[in-house]
Amino acid sequence: MKAIRVHENGGPEVLRYEDVTDPRPGPGEALVQLAASGINFIDVYRRSGMYPVPRPFIPGTEGAGTVIAIGDGVSDVAVGDRVAYEGPLGAYAEVQAVPVAKLVKIPDGVATDVAAAVMLQGMTAHYLATSTFPLGPGMTCLVHAAAGGTGGLLVQIAKMRGARVIGTVGTAAKADIARGDGADATIEYATQNVVAEVKRLTGGRGVDVVYDSVGKTTFDESLDCLRPRGYMVLFGASSGAVPPFDPQILNRKGSLYLTRPTLGSYTATREEMVGRANDLFAWIKAGQLRVRIAAEFPLQQAPDAQRALESRGLAGKILLVP
Repeated sequence: MKAIRVHENGGPEVLRYEDVTDPRPGPGEALVQLAASGINFIDVYRRSGMYPVPRPFIPGTEGAGTVIAIGDGVSDVAVGDRVAYEGPLGAYAEVQAVPVAKLVKIPDGVATDVAAAVMLQGMTAHYLATSTFPLGPGMTCLVHAAAGGTGGLLVQIAKMRGARVIGTVGTAAKADIARGDGADATIEYATQNVVAEVKRLTGGRGVDVVYDSVGKTTFDESLDCLRPRGYMVLFGASSGAVPPFDPQILNRKGSLYLTRPTLGSYTATREEMVGRANDLFAWIKAGQLRVRIAAEFPLQQAPDAQRALESRGLAGKILLVP
């Protein structure tokens, strides 16, 4: 089969389109013919070496497709089932052997590419808004990159839970997208002072929680946007890693909380993982959650797909299509 492999760390050019040995499902695994694979910043972190992975490796931890074979001891899925997953490395490929424990069946009424687009970013938005800092009526949150793949879903889920949402965006066009997803206010960070605008919009109080996927360039101002005892939720580093940090700063800025969550900790059991995925699928079927697919690239154009992600020029999810 064809797949993308990384033999050395570096820029998008190290993503090689190659022939690799066809996988076979082992015990407890299903062989999935992929219809779409998600592009995510964690793929960039692994490609660059920020998150070390033994090389060579096939990137990608998110995909959806059809089961074409099953291994010994598998009874939860059958050949012909449409399934989606997040977690196992190796989704930048035509076919992947996936542990059945990681698979979720895609219900009728949810397109396969939409399921691929929502597994990582959708479940991330789900745990952020429902578990890391559970939003509710009367609360105000700040969502960075509010028109992005995760940001757009997080805005919608926050509004479903009754929160007020302020979103940061890079352009006026992205502000329109964020407001279309339900953001109550937007801040264009290139031309507006984010901290001053947040304080103006909250009557000087600050927000209850900041959801920050950007990292290095937004971290300090995010802390300044919080109310006393507010929550700083750092869940990504699209602008680079946050430098070493003195926890005493949290004291001086109002007894703030800081957490650095990851999806794996919030899908640690199959019950929790399936519950989050099924919530997303139900909202999609009901028209309550819109999944915006910004672009689809052929598998061999994975370098271009990652460049598009890193440019932060697209609003929504980027997929690879074998």
